[in-house]
Amino acid sequence: MSSGAIAAGVEGLGLQARPTAIPELQAAASVGQGLLLHEYATLFNKYNLRVGQVLLTQFDIIHRQQYLNSRNALSTLLDLGIVPIVNENDVTAVDEIRFGDNDTLAALVANLVQADVLVLLSDIDGLYTCDPRKQGEDACLIDQVTDITDDIAGLAGGAGTHFGSGGMVTKLQAARIAVFGKVGMFIANGRKENILVDIMDRKAVGTFFVPRAKGLSAHKLWIAFGKATDGTITVDDGAANALIRGGKSLLPAGIVASEGQFEGGDAVDIKDLKGRIFAKGITNYSFEEVTQIKGLQSAEVLSQYPDFVDEEVIHRDCLVILR
Repeated sequence: MSSGAIAAGVEGLGLQARPTAIPELQAAASVGQGLLLHEYATLFNKYNLRVGQVLLTQFDIIHRQQYLNSRNALSTLLDLGIVPIVNENDVTAVDEIRFGDNDTLAALVANLVQADVLVLLSDIDGLYTCDPRKQGEDACLIDQVTDITDDIAGLAGGAGTHFGSGGMVTKLQAARIAVFGKVGMFIANGRKENILVDIMDRKAVGTFFVPRAKGLSAHKLWIAFGKATDGTITVDDGAANALIRGGKSLLPAGIVASEGQFEGGDAVDIKDLKGRIFAKGITNYSFEEVTQIKGLQSAEVLSQYPDFVDEEVIHRDCLVILR
């Protein structure tokens, strides 16, 4: 993963300051991407390695066919011994299709290529028990995280704090994505000499997030972290238990409410009665249809709505448990 295309373009164009207008930013990115890739090619060539540029937007992850195309392209580059230099496509990306941060994009790419380890380099040694910039010696580095609990997530700092805005929040979000795909993840200090060598030598550096023992299939990874969510469905305790522990499909009887203007084939979050999102899936029915059949037994749905051919609102094969 690499960023810096706009900054390189600003310098390459001889501009005095970073532009603020989107077309000018896109022009700077266009010039900068070539300069950036040339720099990488020069550096990697010293080690007889070739590089290839891969530019992505959310469109390439959200849409299933583009997701598969991106995965195939990256896998082929690696099979050919080429190092992919991945960046968000700042030339064409607008707010609606931007990832917003390279940490999330890096985790998605790591899952795409089924990487063993993802390393996110920062200006801090890893995840601490509190903000080391404020608490100093009271802050202890956490060397390993086996489960990203709410308490762990809270250590990233709130919105608007220096620690939070420094990128730890997005790094924890990236860790959630990585470990679901059986990808271990390090947060480490990129300013330390030989940090990547130390990580590969398994020295005690940074914070390591342990991958789940059982990963998700590529299809379910796409559902969980690639496809955009268009609404929510709230279920009762019985349905939540059946989904989490029983591995069941979501039936109309367990649904108590829904929100959003989703259609059949869209992705929706699934909440429990306390409002906690615990799953995500591809719905067979629209918001209007779910509103009609919520709370009904399957036999009642078939008798009252004979055109509704699917017994499940969300089939278990299109459902991912997130907590």
